Amino acid sequence: MDIDQPLSRKPVDGRAALLMVGLCAIWGMQQTALKAAAPDMAPVLQISLRSGIAALFIAALVFMRKEGHALRGGTWKAGLAIGALFALEYLFMGEGLRFTSASHMGIFLYTAPIFTALGLHFRVPEERLSPLQWLGIAAAFGGVAVSFLGGGADGPRRDSAWIGDLMGIGAGAAWGATTLTLRFSRLSQAPSSVTTLYQLLGAFVLLGLLAAGTGQTYARPTVLLGVSMVFQVVFMSLISLLVWFGLLRVYLASRLGVLSFMTPLFGVLFGVVLLGERLDAAFIAGALMVLAGILLVSGHEIFKARKARRAQTVLIDPA
Repeated sequence: MDIDQPLSRKPVDGRAALLMVGLCAIWGMQQTALKAAAPDMAPVLQISLRSGIAALFIAALVFMRKEGHALRGGTWKAGLAIGALFALEYLFMGEGLRFTSASHMGIFLYTAPIFTALGLHFRVPEERLSPLQWLGIAAAFGGVAVSFLGGGADGPRRDSAWIGDLMGIGAGAAWGATTLTLRFSRLSQAPSSVTTLYQLLGAFVLLGLLAAGTGQTYARPTVLLGVSMVFQVVFMSLISLLVWFGLLRVYLASRLGVLSFMTPLFGVLFGVVLLGERLDAAFIAGALMVLAGILLVSGHEIFKARKARRAQTVLIDPA
């Protein structure tokens, strides 16, 4: 079945919605976990190590399930691209957290559905953007501009927060490119464990080299760092990635994207509650515009489908 055809994916059901709530909570927590443990280990090194450890478990899973053939089935080129994009996403996130708050990163990272929608617009005729979706894109990037007018992150590097915010947008673009690469490559038919393995290996190798090359190899064993790493390895790098790519092969990506808008809300909540971050008025206004834009872009299909169902009901039973 052609993966470009919308009929090859199912609408989101209750099971998928429940899984997405859990995923959004996990994803929203990761910036807070990285930021909290940053004094004990650089975020880039945290991501590299968590990816390497998780890759060992995923590799064992691949061979236990006898899915190793997928690594030889012409997927290696797409796998290299997926791994590089995944590393780029987390490079932007890890470095960005040195300048901005976890709350800010939580909003800007999840502009990813906007970039995915733009890519689909130029690649798939059935997924061209509607005027309402273009309005959503304008609202999202208008929100980014408004957020940049705010005071930025707390702390002594407040005047440099825009650098981290910009890196957050770069991370969102890299994530969107990862989703597109998965959809339009042979990896779309590969087991989710294989896709995850490519990503983890890419992040482990590339970010590890970067950490070593930039001197970000310090580590101070603490309870906080241990808890953060367990969360990142088990939940972020293992459970969430396997579930996410499993969902992408079954359900419509655009409809999953609608539910993913909860992630920034969790990200801001965890940043405020656990790290004591403060939110200025400009950031709050901009974040609401970004979330509204994401909802308009990602929710267009659902709105259109509901309108069509209502019209059909009227035709069948005009009374």
